[in-house]
Amino acid sequence: MKWTPEHTTCASEFSKILKKDGYHFFTGVPCSLLGALIQDLSEDKEVQYVPAVREDSALGIAAGAALSGRRAAVLMQNSGLGYCLNALTSLNMIYRIPVLLLVTYRGLGPDAPEHLVMGKACEHLLKEVGIPHVVPEKNEL
Repeated sequence: MKWTPEHTTCASEFSKILKKDGYHFFTGVPCSLLGALIQDLSEDKEVQYVPAVREDSALGIAAGAALSGRRAAVLMQNSGLGYCLNALTSLNMIYRIPVLLLVTYRGLGPDAPEHLVMGKACEHLLKEVGIPHVVPEKNEL
C-alpha cells in the first residue's frame, strides 16, 4: 500500500489522541494497515515504540511496561489476535494487567484468503473470552 498524505495525517491525529489519553508506550508486529501509525510512533520523541517479532512477545513487553506504571498499547492484525489469545487470557486477564489492543480488522472485504476466517471470528473471539472491544465506524477516530 502506498501511503498518501491523508494516511500520514490520520496516523498523526490518532497518535495525538492516544498520547492525550496517556499512552506513551507502544509495541507490536508490523501490519501494512498500521504502517503510517507505526512510522509516526517510531519517529515521535515523546513516546516509545518497541517492535516485536510475535504478538505474544508484544503482549509480554506491554505487560512489563504496564507493570512499571506506563499505559501501554499493542498494535497487531486480527490474525495476530488469534495467535496471542493464550497470552491474553493467561497473563493479562488473570493478573489484570491493562493493555490497549489496536487490532486491524482484516478479512471483511476483499482481502488475502488467509484473513477471511479470522475476519469473521474476531469479534466473537473477543466477546467469548471477555475482552471489551469497539469497532469504530469508517473514517472515525
